[in-house]
Amino acid sequence: MTAQPTPATPASSATDAAEARPRVTVYAVSGMSCGHCEAAVAEELGALESVAGVEVDVAAGRVTVTTAGEPDDALLARAVDEAGYTLTGRA
Repeated sequence: MTAQPTPATPASSATDAAEARPRVTVYAVSGMSCGHCEAAVAEELGALESVAGVEVDVAAGRVTVTTAGEPDDALLARAVDEAGYTLTGRA
């Protein structure tokens, strides 16, 4: 006797769709002061597989990140740290 595949339930389909929906999140980043800072942060964040887009506003100390679903704040913080700056939280 072989096991039959179980059809997806509407609840799991809705959860999967919500996780795949693009999400825009704004973060505060300290230590940025110039165009080099902007490029370094954008490069590190943009290299992450889960990141679809990055906008850096050096003057405001903000980074807007677009991800496919809920962002991994810890992963993003590590990437910003690799660039030499500090992600201080969601703005």
